Amino acid sequence: MGKTKTKIIDDSKPQVEDKKPSKIKGAKSSTAKAISEVELKSEVNESNEKLGAKQTHSESAGDASGALHTDEPPSQKKPKKSSKTKPRSKKYQQVSKDLDKSKSYPLSEAIDLVKTLNYAKFNSTLEAHINTTTRGVRGLVSLPFASGKKLTILAFGQEKELEGAILGNDETIEQISKGKINFDLIVTTPQWMPKLACVAKVLGPKGLMPNPKNGTITDDLKKAVESFQGGKTEFKTEPKAEIIHLGLGKLDQPSEQLSANVKTLLQTIGKTRVKKVSLAPTMGPSVRVDLSSL
Repeated sequence: MGKTKTKIIDDSKPQVEDKKPSKIKGAKSSTAKAISEVELKSEVNESNEKLGAKQTHSESAGDASGALHTDEPPSQKKPKKSSKTKPRSKKYQQVSKDLDKSKSYPLSEAIDLVKTLNYAKFNSTLEAHINTTTRGVRGLVSLPFASGKKLTILAFGQEKELEGAILGNDETIEQISKGKINFDLIVTTPQWMPKLACVAKVLGPKGLMPNPKNGTITDDLKKAVESFQGGKTEFKTEPKAEIIHLGLGKLDQPSEQLSANVKTLLQTIGKTRVKKVSLAPTMGPSVRVDLSSL
């Protein structure tokens, strides 16, 4: 192993190779391996130290948060709004203290009772609240005894004069587009409907858009105005509820007239579509009507 070998590269200069350098290389490689192991151990130690520091930091933070949690009271949630209705006024409670709300009264007795329960200083309206079996119930009814209230009717047509109504024009439609509503009802001829369609977004939500089903689109404006001023009115259920709200006269009218108006309305709606009827003044509690008395 210690002998040297001679390799002839050319004729002039022999080159001597020695195998001892291989040991040096092996030594160098073992030294490098040892150094790399030392460096690896050093890196592992450093990573362990960092991990320990993080754990210590998290524990201290947890202790701090725990201390903070114990020092301060837990955050209170905002109280939910109460769904309870607001308490009634003293006058309301006073007039309704002797009223048996679980009882249903015959129609004539219910109307007389409503008159005594009214505590408004003005001439109140007899309001009917009718629960129906379904939504979408609507129609026209001509009350036999009008309340005497004069409606403000806006009419669009070719007439230059029309008793009981205000004549509308292009300027009126422009005012409506700006939200100026100073009328109770619109009657129109079919020729004006394209122009009124431009303000449908204003009139529709208020229930004022003319409709052939309720008689507000007609060629005979005079007859339409007379019928509406004479007690003809529209009834319909609420958009999202099976209930109709409608005024049927003034409380200073004779009870017989008010009773006739109630009966006419219920007959027009159809008794099979009526579940419950309550009558009330503008200001005061409602009285339930016994349907078997109708």
